[in-house]
Amino acid sequence: MTTRVAVITPASSNRLAHLHRQRRFLRDAETADIEIVRVEAWLDADEAPAPERVRQVHVPPGPDGMRVGTARNAAARAALDEGVDLLVFLDVDCLPGPQMLERYVDASRAHPDDILCGPVTYLESVQRPADAGELDALTRPHPVRPHPADGTVVAADASQYDLFWSLSFAVTPATWERLGGFDEVYEGYGAEDTDLGRRARARGVGLQWVGGAHAYHQWHPAGTPPWRHIDDILRNGALFAERWGEWPMRGWIDAFVEAGAVEAIDGGFRRTAH
Repeated sequence: MTTRVAVITPASSNRLAHLHRQRRFLRDAETADIEIVRVEAWLDADEAPAPERVRQVHVPPGPDGMRVGTARNAAARAALDEGVDLLVFLDVDCLPGPQMLERYVDASRAHPDDILCGPVTYLESVQRPADAGELDALTRPHPVRPHPADGTVVAADASQYDLFWSLSFAVTPATWERLGGFDEVYEGYGAEDTDLGRRARARGVGLQWVGGAHAYHQWHPAGTPPWRHIDDILRNGALFAERWGEWPMRGWIDAFVEAGAVEAIDGGFRRTAH
């Protein structure tokens, strides 16, 4: 029986090279048992032409920047209109591993009510694979998250929900409806995925670590901490804290504080005056 899998990708013009490589890898990932329904959510102010066999939704920026959570929600609605069996969210920076879709499909049959998360490898700047056959040798899952052996699925405990990353995960349509999608109050960079993880835990939705469902994050320049996103992090962090009682992204915020750019005030954080 063929499983119809929607692959949902928020995209923009500043990641075109990454997007083109991802499209190529996804074309090669389709099998007799897996039909890929490709849905891209375009984040720029202007629409972009989508290639053949790619459905596109347009979600232009809001007052505070790109609306990534809103875009994922819009793309998911478009995918559900196509009658798909599984939603796979894969950020534009990420390449699918050779067995990623197969492992997500298998896990969705065993755990249809849970969020499914595969390991993510961060590629180095010189690592630009030309095809899926090169990926196994590059596999180096990020150490902060569990990465079970290939073919095994391990349930997360309550303390691990903040390790949920939206760059690669899968849910059945029923679980997506139960989650309610991403909260669209978040614009710009940060916090919408941690918020979804918290909501999943609050609603009793399980989280499963899926061995072998590898994704590979393509390198791009980024600061540590990400200075160009400081205002987004403070704004979205405050929204998150109002809801959940604590600030997310504390490693970055603490780095901003240490650098003198941010100060703590009344249980929260703001830019310093100078």
